[in-house]
Amino acid sequence: MPQETIGIIAGSGQFPLLVAAGAHSQGFAVAVCGFHGHTDPTLAQSADTFALLHLGQFAKVIAFFKKQQVRRICMAGAINKPRALSLRPDWRAAKMLMRARHKGDDALLRAVAGELESEGFQVVQPATLAPGLLAPEGVLSARSPTGDEWLDIRFGWPIARLMGRLDIGQCLVVRQGIVMAVECLEGTDATLKRGAALGGPGCMAVKIAKPGQDERVDLPSIGSATMDALIEHKFAGLALQAGKTLFFDREKALALADAAGLCVVALPETFMETELA
Repeated sequence: MPQETIGIIAGSGQFPLLVAAGAHSQGFAVAVCGFHGHTDPTLAQSADTFALLHLGQFAKVIAFFKKQQVRRICMAGAINKPRALSLRPDWRAAKMLMRARHKGDDALLRAVAGELESEGFQVVQPATLAPGLLAPEGVLSARSPTGDEWLDIRFGWPIARLMGRLDIGQCLVVRQGIVMAVECLEGTDATLKRGAALGGPGCMAVKIAKPGQDERVDLPSIGSATMDALIEHKFAGLALQAGKTLFFDREKALALADAAGLCVVALPETFMETELA
């Protein structure tokens, strides 16, 4: 049997590298397609075949993967959203954007997945190729949330779910029962900075997956850089969704949290249902 080639549509960060390594460890060849200004070109060293295109050249993306005889494709890594606004779509991307009813993250990623499937590709969740990245359930830090911090988590959790259902963002900042910041186009780190500027020391961050989102193409993620931002802006802690949050550099990130006295807790999707029962 010939070796199957897994396709990776790569954004920024270490996720595409980890997925490529995981695919290789499972015996697959790897074809990576990245984008100028978003993807680290050195990722080519971890791929069997590599293409670096301009964001919006969707017809060329499809042609590249077909040439490599790819059947299964995953999307891994972030795309700089403000920078993406200046993309120049080719005819295939333009048609896809015109058909998309909304322009939120989830809607656009679903549209991309749909176009890939229309060409015969199977879109798979990248975490299946990099096991161990999903956050486990429980209090992950040495310190558990205090009573007041639990109150903020319980306050923010359903708001974050509603925000996600509207396809706005995945993260919000709360303090003493008041929403200080909601993630929009700017991303999590900028949201944390803005929330702390308004709320001061002791804010709680809540980050969860958007209800009903296509988990094959978009999951919330955190890592040591997230923890650095929480520490810099004097947060009390972070609540995230277990099993649906990618946690990069987990050991390093939790060591940073413990050294700074932050609480980090991963809660199940049914957290508030359990609390209200």
